[in-house]
Amino acid sequence: MSSAAEQEAVPGERAAEDGRPAVVVTGARRAAPPPAVPARPGTPVPLGARFRRGPDGVAGTNFALWAGGAEGVDLCLFDEHGGEKRVRLTELTHEIWHGFVPGVLPGQRYGYRVHGRWDPWTGARWNPAKLLLDPYARAVDGDFVLPPEVYGHVRDWPEQHVADTVRDDRDSAPYVPKGVVVHDDDDWSDDRRPKTPWADSVIYELHVRGFTRLHPDVPPELRGTYAGLAHPAAVGHLTRLGVTAVELLPVHQFAHESHLLDRGLRNYWGYNSVGYFAPHAAYAASGTTGEQVGEFKRMVRALHAAGIEVILDVVYNHTAEAGELGPTLSLKGIDNRGYYRLQPDARRYADYTGCGNTLHVVQPQVLRLITDSLRYWVTEMGVDGFRFDLAAALARSMHDVDMLSPFLAVIAQDPVLRRVKLIAEPWDVGSGGYQVGAFPPLWTEWNDRYRGAVRDFWRHALPDVREMGYRLSGSSDLYAWGGRRPYASVNFVTAHDGFTLRDLVSYERKHNEANGEGNRDGSNDNRSWNCGAEGETDDAGVQALRRRQLRNLLTTLLLSTGVPMLVAGDEMGRTQRGNNNAYCQDNELGWVDWSLLDDPDWRPLFALTSRLIALRHRHPVLRRRAFFSGRAHSADGLRDLAWFTARGTEMTEGDWYAPAATLGMYLSGRDIPGRDEHGAPITDDSFLAVLHAGERPVRFALPGPPWAERYEVVVDTGREEQAEAPGGTCPAGTEITVEGRTVLLLKVTG
Repeated sequence: MSSAAEQEAVPGERAAEDGRPAVVVTGARRAAPPPAVPARPGTPVPLGARFRRGPDGVAGTNFALWAGGAEGVDLCLFDEHGGEKRVRLTELTHEIWHGFVPGVLPGQRYGYRVHGRWDPWTGARWNPAKLLLDPYARAVDGDFVLPPEVYGHVRDWPEQHVADTVRDDRDSAPYVPKGVVVHDDDDWSDDRRPKTPWADSVIYELHVRGFTRLHPDVPPELRGTYAGLAHPAAVGHLTRLGVTAVELLPVHQFAHESHLLDRGLRNYWGYNSVGYFAPHAAYAASGTTGEQVGEFKRMVRALHAAGIEVILDVVYNHTAEAGELGPTLSLKGIDNRGYYRLQPDARRYADYTGCGNTLHVVQPQVLRLITDSLRYWVTEMGVDGFRFDLAAALARSMHDVDMLSPFLAVIAQDPVLRRVKLIAEPWDVGSGGYQVGAFPPLWTEWNDRYRGAVRDFWRHALPDVREMGYRLSGSSDLYAWGGRRPYASVNFVTAHDGFTLRDLVSYERKHNEANGEGNRDGSNDNRSWNCGAEGETDDAGVQALRRRQLRNLLTTLLLSTGVPMLVAGDEMGRTQRGNNNAYCQDNELGWVDWSLLDDPDWRPLFALTSRLIALRHRHPVLRRRAFFSGRAHSADGLRDLAWFTARGTEMTEGDWYAPAATLGMYLSGRDIPGRDEHGAPITDDSFLAVLHAGERPVRFALPGPPWAERYEVVVDTGREEQAEAPGGTCPAGTEITVEGRTVLLLKVTG
């Protein structure tokens, strides 16, 4: 069969439900099925492949697959040479096909072929020629390369507008990864979870591969792997920095998109999941036939031993199978209508994610898949929480985002999941998808309102300081309802998606040419300022201003109420050379450059960041568990939060609406709500933070009693060296000079 045009299109064996013919492509490359192997009945639970002993003591594996509308399921077992044996699963219980196969041991590679109607007009896309990955596979061996054979339809059919309706009967087994039977009886008895309270958390977003790929102190064979992240050199950097949790970009098994492979690129970030139980095999140094599971666990243990929690960025909103023209890898061939949201024209997919498909989370079996996966990663893989990509898509009921949706209700009552850290990316790309501030208690949220306000303030683009006041003090306008706390706000200035912190002050335009999409990809709303030159420059004045702006942004982030999130490498000036969408840059552009720690221009930035995090850990007034009241709690009129103009006077309503570049924020350590673990009141030092975004210096009058008698300078971002506090005290009432574009943090000393 040399081309699609030479293939024979014939009517399917069964008529489509609406009377249209179901077109099937036949050809000589379709191999005869191998001989079948008998199976015992087994059990329908748990789903997936579970190694155990049968009633007669014979070792084997129980296989169970939900495939609601299927007419038959073949389990396919593969030897090390690719030879295939098939096992017909004849038992069907509550739409679950199951069987126990004696002699199948850990390390066995397997997949499924699912039989049913080919009727794309009604959403039915069964095609037994396509080997399917078990959605519950604990490990995956091999990579997705996406030749035409892995598509359920004829990808190169001459009439592309109906190509998805023409079934391709070519065998995909030689071209797709296989699931692996894994046996693991680890009970985690030697592990101690840090269980860091939300208010005390500092999150560090990193990429497993990119974080250690260039690390000079990690052995070369471990760089870019789970074992590399567990290495003392990597863990040591995290502990010196002082972060309490790592948020890992997706580590579920994922596939690369065909348009990237065609351009010689790969999906680097991993937001293209295909296996929700399997650690991504390419990040394993020890092997891919089950060894990746143990390696991942050892990584978690090493981080826990250092007091660092592990949070996974998870992508349950869509899969790598894309839309009707995408490949058939797993769910699409198991039960397309049961797993995906379809449009009224059931050939098409509802796409609230911008990735071609959306999982139909209202369906019980989809909810089960997601919650089983989440519980597995907590109870058996040791993780401490999750950040949900495009979480609004998961909260949709039939169409609209619904905060009483089945997904959120199931999470809220689950005895395992309601106890871990839950972070929502509170938007999707569909109508009504922007839901910042709307998620219920238990949830924290990525607060992009914070990101926008801080970026705009430091490029002097805010019309007034109202927005900045809310963001600095915990975003009570968004989260002070339903019992939520300031730590519902995950504050960030940068994330994996967008400019790095250094690029934010070096570029005003994105430079994504390396992605091969004509610089059309990536956001155009960067709210960045290049400090006078686009990109790298030899101008010493511009370079110094950029480093000052970085200090301002990091200091603002780590002094703000809420949970701060840093991005790996920002603490030492990592650059992507203006690329604000490096999702396909699995190279030095996307990896952390560790040589920056030895660069005298960038080493002080790491020192400042670690000192600010340590300051935050020492002072509970900087990590409050309750919102500020703004009211006096004692006779002297001292309030827990007060705002000041440069004149040293408290801000009036008119001041909030007036254009301004300077803002003073007073945090009282005397009036911190709550008690410590012994029941004693929580008290702390009091601080005055002065943020000045103007270009020219400003005179700032330090507030007098009852606020303070004297102040000590703790942080001054106008200084290049930040390893130690600047020192020096100033009496209250003194007019001090705040240099242009500077943050001062002053501690009340009397």
